[in-house]
Amino acid sequence: MFTGIIQAVGKIESVSKLEKGVRLSIAKGDLDISNIKEGDSIAINGACMTVVQKSDSGFEVDVSAESLSKTSGLDKEGYVNLECAMKLGDTVDGHLLSGHVDGVARVVGVTQEGESHKIEILIPEDLASFMAYKGSVAVDGVSMTVNDVNDVFSPEDPHSEDMIPEGTIISLNLIPHTFKNTTLQYLKAGDEVNIEIDTIARYVQRMMQAPF
Repeated sequence: MFTGIIQAVGKIESVSKLEKGVRLSIAKGDLDISNIKEGDSIAINGACMTVVQKSDSGFEVDVSAESLSKTSGLDKEGYVNLECAMKLGDTVDGHLLSGHVDGVARVVGVTQEGESHKIEILIPEDLASFMAYKGSVAVDGVSMTVNDVNDVFSPEDPHSEDMIPEGTIISLNLIPHTFKNTTLQYLKAGDEVNIEIDTIARYVQRMMQAPF
């Protein structure tokens, strides 16, 4: 389990192809990995991965083809958010996360508002119902509070008045500390981000849909 409180920004320094997937070599940045060993879990941009090799400067993980199909940013070099798995007794300053990415969403706008930054993200239709005002969501592994929810519809075809759901645009507020200490500072319109929905919302949906 994770909390969505990013411990360091690392960097994917190399990507090596495997038979099914890739191996990432990651520079740890300021992440304390002194107690990390092979087999331990680290969330990389919100995706839980297993350490397969460790060095003084970083670590390596294998990312399966399935994980690559469900995430963004784990198939190329670049900066990534890092968080070690939480321990029993740790405080949960964000919210409980499994490190299982539910889908990929698209950034539609980033604007500065005073000392903070507003980020708007288009959540795909299959995850839209899990978004709620003042609810929680993880964006590239960062625990965030949803400030606004706006459902988006588009015409089924240019000549029809029938509208079909396209998704939901959520609005997030990044305080200076979060902006400075995560990769969210690099986001721009058009970028893709990994989304993990709130665990409680997941179970509520199942209870509402169960036929018994």
